[in-house]
Amino acid sequence: MARLNIDALARELGVSPIPVREALRRLEAEGWVQFRPNVGALVSPVDSTSWEQAMVALAILEGAASAAAQPNLRKSDFARLRKISADMDDAATRADPLRFSKLNRDLHDAIVGRCPNSYLLELLDQTHRRLDRVRSTMFVYLPHRSEEAVAEHAHLLTLLEEGDADQVERYARWHKLQTVEAYRAIHQANDQILAARHRGADHGSVPVADGGPARRRRQPADPASQPSSPA
Repeated sequence: MARLNIDALARELGVSPIPVREALRRLEAEGWVQFRPNVGALVSPVDSTSWEQAMVALAILEGAASAAAQPNLRKSDFARLRKISADMDDAATRADPLRFSKLNRDLHDAIVGRCPNSYLLELLDQTHRRLDRVRSTMFVYLPHRSEEAVAEHAHLLTLLEEGDADQVERYARWHKLQTVEAYRAIHQANDQILAARHRGADHGSVPVADGGPARRRRQPADPASQPSSPA
């Protein structure tokens, strides 16, 4: 873990160490920083289990908020959502995951922004903030998810216009969980490759990975028929 030197940070920011220490304590309360005796402040490591748990919570919250927002979406909202979706398609084509990630957040924010439940939106905001430090890199790590997400967003917008609240809630939740499933799949594949390399090294040969999953565009599946879709 990277050590945070309070005095160095204070000099760089041109302030006394006191506000820096107070800021780090707030970050500690949010889980971003750890304080250890005789060491000081350290950047908390990214815990994949905590990330998965936060993403599952986000899927549940965003599904509920999207369904609640549906009756309040206007024609101007759908025009904006389709523009963002088209921009995401362009970002996926250009293999620009950072731009894609920002547009992805913009699209979902535009949907749930019409949710009338302020407490639900507060919980969503808290979960987003916990995920933000790794969110921008997730589509770099899972490039095939970009093209899949474009197709899933198109289906979600259709449901928001023509479906009922239960369909919207179920699909929005399933859509978010697909990123978790893709993350788990690539982790399992990496673990298998490492295990094969260790076995190959023991026998004098090392297998070579095939470069990971191929990029593909697919039609969004019905979440009700997917094993990963929650009931």
